[in-house]
Amino acid sequence: MTQSTTRKPGRLRVLISGGGTGGHIFPALSIDNILKERYGAEILFVGAEDRMEMERVPAAGYEIIGLPVAGFDRKHLWRNISVVMKLCRSILRARRIVRDFKPDIAIGVGGYASGPTLKAAQRAGVPTLLQEQNSYPGVTNKLLGKKAEAICMAYEGGERFFPADKIIITGNPVRKDLLKCHLTPGEARLSFGLDPDRPTVLVTGGSLGALTLNETMEKHITTLIAHGLQVIWQTGKNFGNRGLKAAKGLKGVVVTEFLNDMASAYAAATLVVSRAGAGAISELELLGKPVVLVPSPNVAEDHQTKNARALSDKGAAILVTDDECRHILPGVLVSLARDKQRLESMSKAISAMAHHDSDKLIANEVKRIVTSHNSDIKL
Repeated sequence: MTQSTTRKPGRLRVLISGGGTGGHIFPALSIDNILKERYGAEILFVGAEDRMEMERVPAAGYEIIGLPVAGFDRKHLWRNISVVMKLCRSILRARRIVRDFKPDIAIGVGGYASGPTLKAAQRAGVPTLLQEQNSYPGVTNKLLGKKAEAICMAYEGGERFFPADKIIITGNPVRKDLLKCHLTPGEARLSFGLDPDRPTVLVTGGSLGALTLNETMEKHITTLIAHGLQVIWQTGKNFGNRGLKAAKGLKGVVVTEFLNDMASAYAAATLVVSRAGAGAISELELLGKPVVLVPSPNVAEDHQTKNARALSDKGAAILVTDDECRHILPGVLVSLARDKQRLESMSKAISAMAHHDSDKLIANEVKRIVTSHNSDIKL
């Protein structure tokens, strides 16, 4: 371990843990940034070894330590022997990290590493805060919530899972660059080499990609183009060059493994097709983007379906299940992209669900918790 154990007098020390996906990492970095900006906080991140946070967090300028923790394999139970051994090692390492770093507060954003880290902090008497992104929390956060000082949530109804007096509705922090794009839809489309006047669909399954979305586009991309749509298609890194092969020779299609300029991609989109991760939904709410949500079936507690229903029940999104996606998604897109009245209605409904300044609200809670426990910290 390389973190400093020499405390600067009165300086806030924050231990933040979680990751695994961009949906956990981006909120964590937003929280880190506001705490550093406001309070000059000294921050240490704890992630899971071999997960994307081990690259993304140092790239953002923060120190990170990895735990060997891994998720349970529900299909092959015998494989969980090694998972339990990794968990035990992670618990011991997390205890050492808490002891050496001496944080004033520990924040969990979800992901494999969050459980051992926050449990170790609670065991050591360090106050903890949970940033629960989903409408339906996982088992780990339900357990951690019993001793947490605050649970910052993005959705109403959290009292079913957590003590009501600990819940603060803050929304989910998002990447600030997404809110700074001032391109018109036409200008954004031109930046991708597309026709500025044609309706454009952004399809994204995140940095790793979503096989169902990718295979649907692979099969039906020609149909979408034939109906006058344009497509910006982020395949993710696990789809190889299949997307490029499917779109070869077609005009009005941009295929890329990773979108470096997500802000412009959102600006170009008439509507979006996305998984229903909490982070993506929060971005879409703030941007007021009409969206077709295809929840991943491969997540704990089926929380993406619950996330999607929270929007579709209010007319803020269309929910297409993973099973029916390959069959009905193209027709939904062709119909919706030309229905200006419905697009406008969806935009208004999803915008009304947005929570602004989530990072600042969470920073306020951090200040309240820390100053109530440590009078030497002046924030």
